[in-house]
Amino acid sequence: MTAPARTEALDDLRWRAVQARDAAQDGAFYYAVATTGVYCRPSCASRPARRDNVSFYATGAAAEKAGFRPCKRCQPDQPPRAAREAALAAEACRRIEGAEETPRLAELAAGFDLSPHHFHRLFTRAVGLTPKAYARAHRGAMLRDALPRSSSVTQAIHDAGYSSTSRAHAASQEALGMTPKNYRKGGEAERIAHAVRPWALGKVLVAATDKGVCAVLLGDDEQAMRAELAGRFPRAELAEGDADFARLVDDVVARVAASGTTEGLPLDMRGTVFQHRVWAALQDVPRGRTTTYAEVAAKIGRPEAVRAVAGACAANPVGVLVPCHRVLRSDGAISGYYWGVARKKALLAREAKA
Repeated sequence: MTAPARTEALDDLRWRAVQARDAAQDGAFYYAVATTGVYCRPSCASRPARRDNVSFYATGAAAEKAGFRPCKRCQPDQPPRAAREAALAAEACRRIEGAEETPRLAELAAGFDLSPHHFHRLFTRAVGLTPKAYARAHRGAMLRDALPRSSSVTQAIHDAGYSSTSRAHAASQEALGMTPKNYRKGGEAERIAHAVRPWALGKVLVAATDKGVCAVLLGDDEQAMRAELAGRFPRAELAEGDADFARLVDDVVARVAASGTTEGLPLDMRGTVFQHRVWAALQDVPRGRTTTYAEVAAKIGRPEAVRAVAGACAANPVGVLVPCHRVLRSDGAISGYYWGVARKKALLAREAKA
């Protein structure tokens, strides 16, 4: 193929990307429109131009050298939208974490010259949690860290940034799954109902507190699974459940068998703010599809945290319902599943057939 022919073929591919507004091509090239004098990203949502008015450039600098100015809508001279949103959300997270009192939504939005609705949507898309949920999770994580090392429960509540003891106690069921006092004692007096049921790929252990499901463990050895549950909650009372719990177990096992979701299911998932962000992102991966640790890291605005994402996947307390089995290495390899690579392969194979 001659050089002109190769160029024409490449331009045809680029034009199709522009027609499709393919965000995956942003940064790979830019297109300029002779009639408007602007250049754009391939994903620009501006009114489509005629093909004979469009030219292509490898860089924005090349388009500007040719006399075109950046489009005000897609801002091709700025970092990609996802990167800008991630940076804004990261700064908002820092402001939430550094505030003595949780900032109001309108206050946060005003700090970025955005409307509350726009800021809320942007933050939630970038972080995977609403601003309110992020603030709540951050305070909860601080309280979990402070309780074992503080001289008293009251001191821990103060160190975690709660303005009053009553607020900390009101939030503790969500943050800790129990009162601060019981958490400080290692879960003493907490009652966890549990049961083991068979399913197609071995056995499922379902455990729940009064708040909701706190563990879904997979395995083959029932005794080992019960021992693992006891290790996760060393000072809690492990007990058999009642009829209501039995129905909850039936629901969870059915969801596991169908690779279902957590929607409508009461949960008591305990983890750090970062882990909750990863778990929220995983629930957006549809059945029959896969993602990578790097893609999840990028989605939550922490592209450098690939190893930490893998760690959060391993810490997932509710196997299958939060689908960490749908995360692969960047080279597509299946590895690193807490419940065993063979079970991960089997889960993906079942979902691919559905």
